[in-house]
Amino acid sequence: MFRSFFWSREWMVWSWFGAVVIFGGTWYQVQIDVQINEWFGGFYDMVQDALGTPGKVSLNEFYGFLATFGRIAGIYIIVAVFLSFFTKHWVFRWRHALNDYYMSLWPHLRHIEGASQRVQEDTRRFAGIMESLGSNLLDSIMTLIAFLPILWELSKVIKVVPVIGELEHALVYVAIIFALFGTAVLAAVGIKLPGLEFNNQKVEAAYRKELVYGEDYEDRAQPPTVQELFGHVRKNYFRLFFHYMYFDIAKWSYLQFGVLVPYIALAPTIVGGAITLGVMQQIVRAFGRVESSFQFLVRSWTIIVELISVYKRLRAFEAEIKNFDPPKQLAKGNP
Repeated sequence: MFRSFFWSREWMVWSWFGAVVIFGGTWYQVQIDVQINEWFGGFYDMVQDALGTPGKVSLNEFYGFLATFGRIAGIYIIVAVFLSFFTKHWVFRWRHALNDYYMSLWPHLRHIEGASQRVQEDTRRFAGIMESLGSNLLDSIMTLIAFLPILWELSKVIKVVPVIGELEHALVYVAIIFALFGTAVLAAVGIKLPGLEFNNQKVEAAYRKELVYGEDYEDRAQPPTVQELFGHVRKNYFRLFFHYMYFDIAKWSYLQFGVLVPYIALAPTIVGGAITLGVMQQIVRAFGRVESSFQFLVRSWTIIVELISVYKRLRAFEAEIKNFDPPKQLAKGNP
């Protein structure tokens, strides 16, 4: 899954240079988000001044702030669109390399159960998941690196938080503790999901295989056999739906309560009038970015479960490759 793309001379430019482009683009995108966060601070302070003292802020100053946001947001859109476009191409090249690698071994692998599905469907799903999950992971890391120092600095003015009491930079610790708590809880609640997803792929493959045989042979895909195979599919899906139901209850309850966490932490400071509206907005947005970055596993657990399922199937597929000497062209670095 990795050697065919990152250790191949044919794909060296795309794999490594492309990774650098994605890394740099994501970092620049996060830096623009930092500028937007600073803009919110200044904008809400201006709004507070305008509402508190009529005539203090001119209409030109107000429109000027809005124009500044438009410029920053425009750059953000251009970078985001280009980065998404490039990432899709990069990940498809990865799938291309993986497909070529498996097909070069097809005479040996074609006898494995579900071989066609693993080469076509599983590689497609692997590429799609890596595009989504990999982009989100990189964005979370870059966001954390950029916003953690900002939240650390902004939280200097927060002297007291509920439950914890007086603690320097308390908001940083609140974000970390709340994110770790949610990750641990949802990991425990969703522990059965990877196995069920893996079983789901197995019963789907068995059902699809029988239908494919039925296209060529009249004695295959008979009603009793099809009903039995689809019954396995139905049973596994219903089990999966049940386990996802209580997982979703835990996930969405946690995320919705998380919206209130920064305001609860800031409650003594807000009530005491120790910060301005603009500073509060900066803190809340920075807290949200840091908290969201720490919650990567929480927010991505469903897609991680799917990735584990696909990974297990492809690893079982590749285990067969180790049982024989690969073709000479593979040793030369070609996929």
